[in-house]
Amino acid sequence: MLGKLLFVSVVVAGAVPLQAHARESVSPAIMQPSRSVELQLAQSGDLEVYYDGLGRRVLIDPYTGEILSIQRPRRGNARPARRQPPRDRYYLDDPEDMTRLRQDRMRQLGRAAPEGEFAAPEDPYGREPAYQEAFPEAPPPGVRKPAAQPRTVTRGPVKRQPLAPAIQRDVDTYEPTVEASIPGEQPSDVIVEPTNPASAPAAIEPPVTSKARIEVAELQVLLDRKGISPGVIDGHFGGNVDKGLAAYREATGLVLRSTDAAGIKKALADSGGDAFTSYTISAEDAAGPFVASVPSDYGEKAKLDRLSYTSVIEMLAERFHMDERYLKALNPSANFGRPGTMIRVANVGGAVKTPVARIVADKRQKQVRAYDAGGKLVAAYPATIGSGDTPSPTGTHTVARIAINPEYTYNPKINFKQGENHDILKIPPGPNGPVGSVWIALSKPTYGIHGTPDPSKIGKTESHGCVRLTNWDAQELAKIVKAGVSVEFLE
Repeated sequence: MLGKLLFVSVVVAGAVPLQAHARESVSPAIMQPSRSVELQLAQSGDLEVYYDGLGRRVLIDPYTGEILSIQRPRRGNARPARRQPPRDRYYLDDPEDMTRLRQDRMRQLGRAAPEGEFAAPEDPYGREPAYQEAFPEAPPPGVRKPAAQPRTVTRGPVKRQPLAPAIQRDVDTYEPTVEASIPGEQPSDVIVEPTNPASAPAAIEPPVTSKARIEVAELQVLLDRKGISPGVIDGHFGGNVDKGLAAYREATGLVLRSTDAAGIKKALADSGGDAFTSYTISAEDAAGPFVASVPSDYGEKAKLDRLSYTSVIEMLAERFHMDERYLKALNPSANFGRPGTMIRVANVGGAVKTPVARIVADKRQKQVRAYDAGGKLVAAYPATIGSGDTPSPTGTHTVARIAINPEYTYNPKINFKQGENHDILKIPPGPNGPVGSVWIALSKPTYGIHGTPDPSKIGKTESHGCVRLTNWDAQELAKIVKAGVSVEFLE
């Protein structure tokens, strides 16, 4: 209010000659409200103007405090703000919009566009018959199109016959049948590894998360702790788990049933606790070293310095005996490349330390079994043993030497031919090398027990005549055997 008063005073004072300094008394016309002249402003701030809660204007004598006048608020004099019509948008990819834009610019510049210069282009669709069809003429008044008359449907005689007997299925024993995609072929669990991996089509791997079961993974961890390797821990039943259960019975004399959840829990508690534990990724884990990718061609492999892991996930999956996809499924939101990340891993326990006196490579079971001097089974591993093109040795041989992180010598004249590589090549060492991270040479030249860069394929593929294990199983076996240990191949 004070601001309004000062503003009024300053405006009025500016309109009065500077010589008028004497204060004049308030005119009676100011004290009485009038419709023709609502307010005659005083000079030199002789009035104070206020507004009450009803919006009325109150004039007060600043010296006496007397209310001189109360004026009602004026209404209807303010003109409503006129909104500007929204401007049309121009789409640069529309020819009609571009024509309109040019016309508007010419109009703003005060120049009229030449007639026909900026005409809209002809619509190419206007020549289509569908766009040129005219609406049908309306019928004359009073004329109606006759409605369709109902038709009579004549039904023929119904031939009665007994229904086919319903197929009865036992809900507890029924299993859906799996038909081969090609007539005459039956599905097989064996994946044949081609001689030239580069020319083979990429395999379609089923997702792990849809069928993996934590109960199966717990069983796999228990077998692994007892020295009976299930291969990769992936939460799936399969041939490797079945072979492991049979070997567990041979090693312990106990029957371990996959359906005995309570018994498996108790055995886990007695052998090291829960099947899974937490692990924090360290700076050393994230540092590697790693390679961007591992080429399938041996000639390209030979150009590398080392066939290391390709990622932290691959490295940790092998460290904890797990399938790489299953490790990802257990930790879907984990950043494996960041130190300090906590992940969930298999609690596999320690390695077997009992010395081995005899090794059996069972071709039919696709399993390697290790026995101590007393003939007791101390370790068993799923294995890939030879193939039809390059069969494994027969009979009994011995361990000749053991090499950790070995180089691999490729000689197409002695072993097999890979791709278009005709020369002898030196393949650098590393877990992703052709023989993995371990080579246990046999007394039969060019044959041995070794690791693999693809642990998930152990027991499901074929090899080039050697005995292939997972890297961690080959490392464990290499520590409990020595030169001279017999290796018997069973057909």
